[in-house]
Amino acid sequence: MTTQPLPASSWLNAPAHHAWLATEGQRLLSFAKASKLPEGFGNLDDHGVLPPDAVAETMNTARMTHSFAMAHGLGLPGYADLVEHGVAALSGPLRDARHGGWFATPNASDGNTGKAAYLHAFVALAASSAVVAGAPGAQTLLNDATHIIDQYFWSEEEGAMLESFAQDWSGVEAYRGANSNMHATEAFLALADVTGETRWLDRALRIVERIIHTHAAENRDMVIEHFDSHWQPLRGYNEDNPADGFRPYGITPGHGFEWARLVLHLEAARLDAGLATPEWLVTDAKGLFASACEYAWAVDGAPGIVYTLDWSQRPVVRERLHWTHCEASAAAQALLKRTGELHYETWYRRFWEFCESHFIDRTHGSWHHELSPKNQPSSKIWGGKPDLYHAWQSVLLPGLPLSPSMASAVAAGRYVTKW
Repeated sequence: MTTQPLPASSWLNAPAHHAWLATEGQRLLSFAKASKLPEGFGNLDDHGVLPPDAVAETMNTARMTHSFAMAHGLGLPGYADLVEHGVAALSGPLRDARHGGWFATPNASDGNTGKAAYLHAFVALAASSAVVAGAPGAQTLLNDATHIIDQYFWSEEEGAMLESFAQDWSGVEAYRGANSNMHATEAFLALADVTGETRWLDRALRIVERIIHTHAAENRDMVIEHFDSHWQPLRGYNEDNPADGFRPYGITPGHGFEWARLVLHLEAARLDAGLATPEWLVTDAKGLFASACEYAWAVDGAPGIVYTLDWSQRPVVRERLHWTHCEASAAAQALLKRTGELHYETWYRRFWEFCESHFIDRTHGSWHHELSPKNQPSSKIWGGKPDLYHAWQSVLLPGLPLSPSMASAVAAGRYVTKW
C-alpha cells in the first residue's frame, strides 16, 4: 500500500479546494489556447499574445499536446482539435523526415539540427497522452518516439539516457544530464501505462538509482545536475553562465522537488505492476523534499524558493521561477498522500499561498513565470508566459492518485471530484 490516510483537515479533503484548483486550471487552459501556430505551439508574451516573429517549438508543442490531452480527458470541450494539431505538428514539420527524431523548431529553422534527449522525452510523453485521448495519428507518433528512444537514447550499459546527437545520430555528446533523465523518467512512467510494457518501469528505476539513490544521496539529498560521459560530477559546469534556463550552474532545488514526486510515482507504479520495489524510494523522496525546503526556501530572507544554490548551499541565482514552486506544491501533495504526515500539509499550503500572492496574474492571465529576489515580476531567465505544463499539472495532481500516470488516471475517471 503506497498511501496513508490524510489528516482530516487536509485541503486535499476539501471540495472547495478542489473547486478552486479546477477553476484555476480552466483559466490556465483558456490562456494557453492562443499559443497555436500553423506548425505547432509557440511562446506567448505576458499578455497572452504571440509575437509577430513567433516560431513553433517542439518543447512547447509536446507540452501543450500533453496538457490539452488531459483537458480533453477530463471532459472539457474545445481541446480535442488542439491535441490533433499537436500530433500533426510533431508528426510533420517538427520531425526530421530524413534521419528520424525531432528538431527543436520546424525544419531546424533556428539552425540547431541536433537531437536532444530532453525534447524526445517530451515527444514520447505527448504521444502517450494523445494515444490515451484517442487522437488520430497518436499511436504512430508513439511508435516512432519509442523506436528512437530505444535505438539511440537509451543506454542499457549505463542505465540512463544519452544526452544528444548530431542530426544524423553521429557524435554523441560527452555529457550526461540529470534534467533530461528526469523527464525521461516521467515519460517512461506514462509509456508503461499506455504500452503495458514494464520495461519502462525498470528503466525508470535504473535512472533513479543512479541519479538519486547514488549521486544525490551522497550530496545531502540534493540533485547533481551535470556529469561527464563516465558519470563523474561536473561541479564547475556553467559556472560562467549560472542562470542558464536548462543547464544552470550548481544545484537546482526545483528539480529536487520534481524528482521527489516522480520517485513516489515510480514506487506506486511498480507496486501496482507487482514488480520488486525498493523501500528506499520513499526514503529518498522524503530526503529530496526536506533538503530542498531547508536550503532553498526563504534562504535569502524573502519568501520563495531560489533558482540555484552553490555547492555550499548558498544562493547563486536568487530569482524565483514559477515552475519551481509548482513542483514544490506537487511534491508536497504527493508526500502527503504517501505518508499522511502533517508537515507536508503545512508546506503544501505555504507553497499555494505564495503562488496565489505572487505568481498568479489575475490581471493579464496565467502566471508570472519569474519573480525577482524581491518577488516582483521579472524576466532575467524566462520572459513571457509560454509554459502551461507546470502550472496545469500542479492544479491537476492533487486530485489524482500516485499511479497510474496522469493522462491514464484522468481517462480512467480517477480524479477525486468533477470538473
